[in-house]
Amino acid sequence: MSNRRSKVAFAATSVVLTIAVAACGSSSSSPSAAKTSGGVAPTTAGGDQGNVAAAFNAATKGVVNASTAKGGTLNLLATADFDSMDPTRTYYAYSWDFQRFFTRSLMGFDAKPGEDGTKAVPDLATGKGVVTNGGKTITYTLKDGIKFQDGTTITSKDIKYGIERNFAQDVLPGGPTYLHDMLDEGQNYPGPYKDTDPNKLGLKSVVTPDDKTIVFNLAAPYSDWDYIMTLPSAAPVEEKFDQDPNTGGAKYANHVQSTGPYEIQSYEPNKSVVLVPNPNWDPSTDTIHHQLVNKIVLTEGLDSDDMDKRLLSGQGDIEIESTGVQSAAQTQILRDPNLKKSSDSPLTGFTRMFALDPNVPELSNVDCRKAIEYAANKVDLQTARGGPIGGGDIATTVAPPTLPGYKSFNDYPSGSDNTGDLTQAKAELVKCGKPSGFHTNIATTNKGKGPKVAQALQAALARVGIQADIQQFDSSTYYSTVIGTPSNVHKKDLGIMVAGWGADFPTGFGFFSAISDGRKILQAGGNSNWPEVNDPAINAALDDMTATTDATQKAKDVQTIDQALMAGAYYLPFTYDKALTYHNPRVTNVYITNAFGMYDFDSMGVDDGK
Repeated sequence: MSNRRSKVAFAATSVVLTIAVAACGSSSSSPSAAKTSGGVAPTTAGGDQGNVAAAFNAATKGVVNASTAKGGTLNLLATADFDSMDPTRTYYAYSWDFQRFFTRSLMGFDAKPGEDGTKAVPDLATGKGVVTNGGKTITYTLKDGIKFQDGTTITSKDIKYGIERNFAQDVLPGGPTYLHDMLDEGQNYPGPYKDTDPNKLGLKSVVTPDDKTIVFNLAAPYSDWDYIMTLPSAAPVEEKFDQDPNTGGAKYANHVQSTGPYEIQSYEPNKSVVLVPNPNWDPSTDTIHHQLVNKIVLTEGLDSDDMDKRLLSGQGDIEIESTGVQSAAQTQILRDPNLKKSSDSPLTGFTRMFALDPNVPELSNVDCRKAIEYAANKVDLQTARGGPIGGGDIATTVAPPTLPGYKSFNDYPSGSDNTGDLTQAKAELVKCGKPSGFHTNIATTNKGKGPKVAQALQAALARVGIQADIQQFDSSTYYSTVIGTPSNVHKKDLGIMVAGWGADFPTGFGFFSAISDGRKILQAGGNSNWPEVNDPAINAALDDMTATTDATQKAKDVQTIDQALMAGAYYLPFTYDKALTYHNPRVTNVYITNAFGMYDFDSMGVDDGK
């Protein structure tokens, strides 16, 4: 997901981090450990060190300030709006984390720190999918007592309807397309808005024999289907709201009906979101989500530095985009022990990189793209992201070290100091017939660290005669529309695109499918294969990942794809992402969820009741 996961923005991420941490107690509907006058009481299950004292990076090792205290308001901050509030359309990582407040699916990620937080566990379903028919048929049974915010009981038909919305790419572009790609089986289902079935349930590959049972029939076996069922795009949707021209279709983002612990009281795009408790959420049906605070207020559209000031002054509790504070705040945090102990620098599972599109004329020759790879000054790029603590370790592969199957290699060594190999870059320019360089554009968001990263690459490329103009775009539409629509990329000559990516779920397929499968290039928006890669070897390795259950073979497929992407210079990775993040000391149950590579918002409370 992009960090977008921030798509996200990222973007996800849903990746397995290599941090040795313990689980945070039981999976009851509220955190199991209560705060005591002597500090944090140890959990009674799930690990000996589930709860940890506040200290730098403590939230990467367990739960900080564990508490069951209820009441108060959780104040959240962001520079930009979500890509969408609609669970079908969203693809930003922090948006998926935020969706946990009001969206439930058949499966979900457990509310625990560490690797336990990447496990797909039952949410609306009573158990994991029952697999039959050689892996092509998966059946789930729904829990009793699950309801929408209006009190209507959720049935299997509501889940089927929500899944059908994924097929309406002309109306609802932007989200992941796994359901569309794996379920259709040649029917060419157009989505519920063009469905001729009187009940708008005409998708034949999903069957609902009764209100409690839903059966998925896949075109080909897929061993990780439970992970697909964790996605917001697999959430139930009430047909009566979505078919209403005033509240449904493209307008549903402003009228989302909650199935989780909170419901949306108000939403002003790029200004604010206010959530309040959902009275029809029954905690006895939910082992994942929590309802500790009385209100959640998200303030959006803030300047990055102003947001940091609000955060450090206590006006805000958490910055939800989770890309890390800016340089001034980073310096302040690292110099102040009291601020530092409420901060974390997790390895997020994202790779920060540039996408290099061969369909933009000046980058059609692979040697021109290789010139960019060699000319990049990765030290300056790392500094622009926030240095080793706030930006991450220098990257040489698309796959992050946290991904199962990752293998280190470096096709474009840039000297012992990682500042670029200008001699080799110039040699590549000679090979591609442009010895004096060429002109292209760098696309980036208009907020956060993107502009600084673009400037660092711009300066590095100028050293070998590559002139790159920076084009800045609104963060909320950057991934979904600006670089997510190939025709727009071509029209605006966006040869280089600032990007970040983490896995949609913790497998090689969950990381690579969206950004490298040539059969999934979306033309109408929401495309994540930004370089428009269509390599038969990559496609074959992705297919093999879906078929095999052998971990060794899946690791080989990861390496095949990674090496092919780098050999073709489709991506220029520069950091394995870290983000220096800060949480208000009053926030309870603070931990990094490895499912998203950031704080788990849904588990949080406040201990002062305000």
